[in-house]
Amino acid sequence: MKRGRQPLRDFPLVVWLVAAATVAVIHRWVPEATWLLVHLVALGAMTHAAMVWSAHFTAALLKTRDDDATRARATMRLALLGAGSLMVFVGVPTTLWWLVVAGAVVISGAVLWHAVQLVSDLRRALPGRFRICIRYYVAAACCLPVGAGFGAALAFGLGDRWNANLLVAHTMTNLLGWIGLTVVGTLVTFWPTVLRTRMDDRAEKLARQVLPVLLGSLAVVVAGSLIGMRPVAFVGIVGYTLALLWWGRCLVVPLRKRQPREFASASILAACVWALVALIATAIHVLVSSDIEVGTGYPIVASIWVAGFLVQLVTGALSYLLPSVVGGGPRVVRAGALWFDKFASARLVVINAGLLLWLLPTPSWVRVTVSSLVLVALASFLPLMIAGIRASVVEKRRALAGEPAAAADRPDAFTGTGLMAGVAALALAVSLGIGIDPGAAGLSTASVSTGESVVSGQTVRVSVVANGMIYTPNRIEVERGDRLIIDLVNEDSTTVHDLAVGDQRTPRLKSGERAELDLGPMQASVQGWCTVVGHRQMGMVFDIVVRGTDEAASDPSPGATAVPTEHEHGETAEVPRIEGVVDPVLPPATDERLRKVELRATDESLEVAPGIWQQRWTYNGQSVGPTLRGRVGDVFEVTLINDGAIGHSVDFHAGSLAPDVPMRTIAPGESLVYTFTAERAGIWMYHCSTMPMSAHIAAGMHGAVIIDPEGLPEVDREYVLVQSEVFLGEGGTSPENATEVDADAVTAEQPDKVVFNGVANQYDQEMFKATVGERVRFWVLDVGPNRPSAFHIVGGQFDTVYFEGGYQLKDGVDAFGSAGGGSQVLGLHVAQGGFVELEFPEAGHYPVVSHVMIDAERGAHGVVEVTDN
Repeated sequence: MKRGRQPLRDFPLVVWLVAAATVAVIHRWVPEATWLLVHLVALGAMTHAAMVWSAHFTAALLKTRDDDATRARATMRLALLGAGSLMVFVGVPTTLWWLVVAGAVVISGAVLWHAVQLVSDLRRALPGRFRICIRYYVAAACCLPVGAGFGAALAFGLGDRWNANLLVAHTMTNLLGWIGLTVVGTLVTFWPTVLRTRMDDRAEKLARQVLPVLLGSLAVVVAGSLIGMRPVAFVGIVGYTLALLWWGRCLVVPLRKRQPREFASASILAACVWALVALIATAIHVLVSSDIEVGTGYPIVASIWVAGFLVQLVTGALSYLLPSVVGGGPRVVRAGALWFDKFASARLVVINAGLLLWLLPTPSWVRVTVSSLVLVALASFLPLMIAGIRASVVEKRRALAGEPAAAADRPDAFTGTGLMAGVAALALAVSLGIGIDPGAAGLSTASVSTGESVVSGQTVRVSVVANGMIYTPNRIEVERGDRLIIDLVNEDSTTVHDLAVGDQRTPRLKSGERAELDLGPMQASVQGWCTVVGHRQMGMVFDIVVRGTDEAASDPSPGATAVPTEHEHGETAEVPRIEGVVDPVLPPATDERLRKVELRATDESLEVAPGIWQQRWTYNGQSVGPTLRGRVGDVFEVTLINDGAIGHSVDFHAGSLAPDVPMRTIAPGESLVYTFTAERAGIWMYHCSTMPMSAHIAAGMHGAVIIDPEGLPEVDREYVLVQSEVFLGEGGTSPENATEVDADAVTAEQPDKVVFNGVANQYDQEMFKATVGERVRFWVLDVGPNRPSAFHIVGGQFDTVYFEGGYQLKDGVDAFGSAGGGSQVLGLHVAQGGFVELEFPEAGHYPVVSHVMIDAERGAHGVVEVTDN
């Protein structure tokens, strides 16, 4: 390989690995993070490496020399590969399927061009040994376009059966064909070179023997997958594995002669072992999984392929090859290799033992801490690689200057200290995971009394039910010194729950199980919660209020609901009901063309979630302003009267006019008249524009104006939903102690609730109504002030979608005239709106959510109750 820097040869692999590490860290906020992580390694890093190093080994084995024109064509192929990969990486998370297909075509073209070049090199080279290796490369390159075609087909959202069939065909063609054959062809000569020993005399013969078996087995896997006969695909994977084991004998002989003493050889060996594990796991998964389970279970199998096999293979190979590429003799190679071997023992122990721990049925937080440590160990290769290359370059300059070598010997990379360090790091990660969530590890302090004497002489025993991410009751009051005993029962049929208060905790309870938690004499108010990962954040908290103390709970969780209660020494509180549910029914437009409206800005204490009250700034006294409706050409004459305590204003997006006068802020006691003509159809936002505007909107000063599109058909039911955010601050449990909007939380974009029509979860209590076969229209407006919405009805499909003044879909026909289409979500940025229409196929309860799921969990949730005719 030509030495010296070649950016398109040298840098993309590092870029893809850095991108993969970044996605692994921020995966919770990245769309399609698992898919992207796998493909950044497999498609990005490994495919680039396969093209570069297969060309390198072809030149070395055939003893060919590249001229400038050949290198220019190689650079062009790598540029096409990088561009196509980037198109795929962008297209899948953004659902731009045309971009995915285009990227797959570009990648396939680059790799096929690479195959043509390999065949040309093979034909013009003199006869020699190991030409079989180049045939492996050519066969591998022919597999990738096939696998890419299967992958592109997956992008079209097929049914479960075809999705499962193509998923297996796609992954196996690329892993066993493109990557697998390239690796086998390379290791024939590369493995003994890395071990610095002679190869097995049978290596070339064995490689010739197994190539047709490997290709035949792969064909069986693909055929079995495509026709939906999983046992046939299983047989193909088993055949491929047996062929590998037969060929692998040529790797064992060099290993017996010289065991790994460097990170490179040890990492490649570990990768080979994990490849066998991955093959066995994939074969079993394909054989026993249903169509749905094939996809849902693939991330576990993919973790073995990616972390166990692919990453360890590429980092091991690079650890050997990169110091050699710099050139300059043994001293230069030694200087760089010293960096690649740093912490080798600890890194290998953490990566391989950590991956094994992650695959075992360990508690969730242990999996989090261990996987984070494994990621650090894998990612540490990148800075060590940079340091190693720099050390090689520096040593090469020293050699050219005639200076003595910086290091005389290359010590053994594996030490007892390094092994112990790796084990200790894993032990610390496991301990940290158990410390965060001891209940998941089976540790419990339930029914343990503090042993303190009872101060008040009274015992309070409370029965608490855990069900649906809430405790009932979720707030109790006791006198100071009362002994509190909680009888917890889990009535949730879907998951386990527990209750932790202070340093005491019940066991994790399955549905129907119960436990007793003896907290002893209570001296201060405290908050408990469910320790199952994510349950506390969803509001599963339990407040114990000790009368005579200052606060109900010292550490409220985001989204926690503090519920008023009349509990007196053992009486339990009911789950609170929202006192004033906002009517979501949208009346039809009336006939008048001049519409006179009065908006009064007032300060009101309103309920914004069950049992939570806030001091709201309102139009006409509700948490969301009144919905105005009209037709194109109607004139709206709006009188704004400020009955509040501070200045307010109003801005109607439905009108087009200079804002200077009608949108001005008016002081308390003043009024203004705002007149506009509705010239365009749609659902439009109106809001207070007094600064800070974000706080005024968040406090409730917003609403919707609906201007019917021309020819809007009548429907059986029509609802309007305005999504907004609530920022509670300290919050309040009654109208008397309601607090104002938390302006700091607004600025920090940290809402406590996301709501429809001003109140969290109100339409879980008072459900939307519909009958089977009725046509239902939902108008939706996102007023923010900060968060988008993704309106979705679970179990429903929209055949009509109207977005920002135009139809995207009407009765199943899209804007280009194609029929038979549907929609699953109405996606809205702040201040955008539209409507969707659907018919419900059968009776039942259909959840209504923002599919930004954390917002649904914060309160943007309701239910459509559908009954039979």
